[in-house]
Amino acid sequence: MTNAVDKIFVEDQALVFATLAHGDQRRKYTNDPYIRHPCRVAGLVRIYLGNDSELIAAALLHDVIEDTSVTLAQLELFFSDRVVRLVQQLTDVSRPEDGNRAVRKELDRQHIAKASPEAKSIKLADLIDNAFSIVEFDPSFAKVFMKEKRALLEVLTEGDARLLSWAKAIVDDYYDGSELGDRTELWDFVREAEDGFYDAY
Repeated sequence: MTNAVDKIFVEDQALVFATLAHGDQRRKYTNDPYIRHPCRVAGLVRIYLGNDSELIAAALLHDVIEDTSVTLAQLELFFSDRVVRLVQQLTDVSRPEDGNRAVRKELDRQHIAKASPEAKSIKLADLIDNAFSIVEFDPSFAKVFMKEKRALLEVLTEGDARLLSWAKAIVDDYYDGSELGDRTELWDFVREAEDGFYDAY
């Protein structure tokens, strides 16, 4: 049985690995260090799915294969089969040569549709965090992004019901003409999730 020390080590290892992998990458709109996004996702996962160290590790690592030079083989050297499998399920499979954006996003949607409920829950947390900054800072792209996320939600129904409800509310608000910026309590909660993740150490 994994003890508390082992659990903390897995999360610490994932945080260090993700921080080094993302390096000096910055978030597109806010210029925050990129690692803050995985930390927010991991914080939401901790709040909604509990202290499952491997789920939290996967949340921290969910973008490393897709957005850095890290390979699946390298990830396998440091993390359990379960963590690697979750990250693989969360990684987009489409490539530029597969076609236009619509074609690529459909390939990625089909990929996550086959994922485990746990991976789908992490994906919902990822969607929630991304939605706020895109709607606030890039209204033009938000039209494309939110259409894609509405379609994506159709295959994420096996994810955590509370995260699914929250993600649906964000998409519905957007299409109802509500300003996500008015949902300050939700955005504050996401920020608190990030803070809570750090505070857990």
